[in-house]
Amino acid sequence: MAEVRLNHISKSYNQHRVVEDINITVNNGECLTFLGPSGCGKTTILRMIAGFVKPDQGEIWIGDQLVASAEKRINTPPESRKIGVVFQDYAVWPHKTVIDNVIYPLIIQKVPKDEANLRAMQTIKQVGLDGLEQRLPYQLSGGQQQRVALARALVSQPEIMLLDEPLSNLDANLREEMRFEIKDLQKKTGVTIIYVNHDREIALAISDRIAVLDHEGNIRQVGTPAEIYEQPADPYVFGFVGIANFLPVELRKQKVFIKGTNLRLGSLPGLTQTQINMLGLRPLDIELVPGETPFQGVVKRVALLGPIIEYRIQLGDYELRVQQDTQEALNNGQLYAEGASCFLWFHNLKWFGKQSLEEEVSL
Repeated sequence: MAEVRLNHISKSYNQHRVVEDINITVNNGECLTFLGPSGCGKTTILRMIAGFVKPDQGEIWIGDQLVASAEKRINTPPESRKIGVVFQDYAVWPHKTVIDNVIYPLIIQKVPKDEANLRAMQTIKQVGLDGLEQRLPYQLSGGQQQRVALARALVSQPEIMLLDEPLSNLDANLREEMRFEIKDLQKKTGVTIIYVNHDREIALAISDRIAVLDHEGNIRQVGTPAEIYEQPADPYVFGFVGIANFLPVELRKQKVFIKGTNLRLGSLPGLTQTQINMLGLRPLDIELVPGETPFQGVVKRVALLGPIIEYRIQLGDYELRVQQDTQEALNNGQLYAEGASCFLWFHNLKWFGKQSLEEEVSL
């Protein structure tokens, strides 16, 4: 397997800059996800690594091979980069059986027939499709068709696997099943995986590291799923990787208050207003408590979401999304109706400002 190095790559179409100075190394055997909104350039990054698109600036290395350089006029063709690609729409041949789809790259590579058949059958078994070799795509479920695409990418024994939102066309249950299968495949094969995606749940579940991109194609933070979720670099990352509440805050004599109120959140000695002006909270970090607290709100809306109850609660001029474990609420007799008064308590506060902070304050 091999590492992938992107050294200051950029790409523009006409006057529109799609990718801006991306500089990152994907380690050997790692699964790294480029996570970002639609139009942020993540698929363009993947296509540049694959060799389908030339970067305007910078270099791309796969292992010790320089495969793309605008300055040196190097652009190794895709078939020479030892990569496998799985697309969003599967792209399986509708008139070919499972084994014919999977074996096709080996036929192109002129692998001897017996070896090609053996490798194709081994790969089909590896993705859990043994027994379905002679079926056509229309006879398969969406998840099975996606496994065919994975097998076709794996059969050439690539050093790098590039996955372009391959689960977005599947239903929720299949997405959950397939994301674990992709992770298992990585463990079994040791292949380096680069995944592009806009679904934070998939990214958090399968990635060793995540690179979060913004709308302009800039990397805002790179880290493990736990680092990205628990130690976000800025409000953008905090809001993109999970449901978020934001409250403006102000300092008065080193004490933090919700802006425009006398609701005190804690003390942060030694800081200035430019260093902290916003508070971030997850819905599950806001507790509905039976006793009185300084934070009294009114329930504006209630939604039962299976294991979670979600409330919209008005706290002064601000509306908060608050989530509560359904079973816990039922056991404690703590269900709130629309229009009810309630008291809140905050946990795991995240502070943001011009200078990003991950300190937490005890109320």
